Amino acid sequence: MKNIIYFQINYVMKKPIFFILMYCLSLTASIAQDKRDATAIKAMCGCYEVKFEFGETFSPQKDYKFYENYQSSGLEWVELVTDEKGKIVLQHLLIVEDSLGKKSIVKHWRQDWLYENTDFYMFDKENHWRFVKLPKDKVKGQWTQKVFQVDDSPRYEGSATWVHLDGRHYWENTTDSPLPRREFTKRNDYNVLKRRNRHEIAEWGWLHEQDNEKIQRVDNQTDKLIAKEKGWDTYKKVAEARCQFARDWWKENQLFWAEVRQEWTKVYTQNKDLALEKTIDQKPLFMHLFPLKPQETASIRPILQKFIKK
Repeated sequence: MKNIIYFQINYVMKKPIFFILMYCLSLTASIAQDKRDATAIKAMCGCYEVKFEFGETFSPQKDYKFYENYQSSGLEWVELVTDEKGKIVLQHLLIVEDSLGKKSIVKHWRQDWLYENTDFYMFDKENHWRFVKLPKDKVKGQWTQKVFQVDDSPRYEGSATWVHLDGRHYWENTTDSPLPRREFTKRNDYNVLKRRNRHEIAEWGWLHEQDNEKIQRVDNQTDKLIAKEKGWDTYKKVAEARCQFARDWWKENQLFWAEVRQEWTKVYTQNKDLALEKTIDQKPLFMHLFPLKPQETASIRPILQKFIKK
C-alpha cells in the first residue's frame, strides 16, 4: 500500500502545477460526491403523503385505445434498514386505513443502493431475470438501485451516477421491469415495462418521475412498442408522528423480514439466471409469506424453494 501511495505522489509531483491542482481538486470532488450521494439517498426516508399518477401519452398503433389515467394516494413510511459504507437499504411501508378507521400495513417495495456494484439481475420477460456481471470501469462512481417486490423477490435494477448540480440532486437510469402492479392482472398486450426512473430530492420531499415504454417481447423478434406513458410518484414529507403505526409494525416484524432477505441473498449470490413461478396453489409468493407470524421463520426457505424454477 505504501508503495502505491509513493508512486502516486511521485507521479503527480513530476507534473506541472496546473495538473497537480486539478488532481487534488478531483480527489476532493470525489470524496464530496460520495458524501452527497449517500445524503441524497437517505433523504428519501421518513413519513410521506404519496400520490401516484400515470397517463399514457403515445402509441405507434393508429387504432390503439388509450387506457384511462391512473391515480391513487396513501401514507407511506420509508425505513432506513441498512446504513453502511457503499450500501443503503430502504423499506417502504404503506399504511392502509379502512372505512371504520382501522389501520393495517402493506409491506411495500424495497430499494437497495450499492456503490460501484457489478452484479445485476436484469429482467428479461415472463418472470425471468438474467444474471449480468459488468466490468468495474463501467460502474465507477455509480450507485446501483436494486428494487424488490413486496415479498423481496427481484423486480428491476439499474446503475447510474448521482448528479448534484445547480442546487438539484437526482439519479436517473433506464432499465426493464415486469408489469406494474396496477396493470399486472388487467393487461396481457405487453410483457415488459422499459422504465426511465428519475429520483430527485426536493425541499418538500422527493419525486420519482418515470418515462415508460410498454413493450411486447418475443424470443428472436424485435421488441414491439405498444404505448408510452408518463408517471409521477410524489412523496410529500409530513410529520413522522403520522407514521408511528408503521414504525411500530416494523419493530415487531423486522427480524422476520431480515430472514426473508437472508434467504433471498443465498439465491442471488449464486450468480445464475433466475426464473420464478407466478403462483403456487393459485397464490403468488407474497400471499404465502404475508400470513406468517414473526416467529415462523422456519417456513420461509421451503416456500421460496417452491417458487424458484430449477
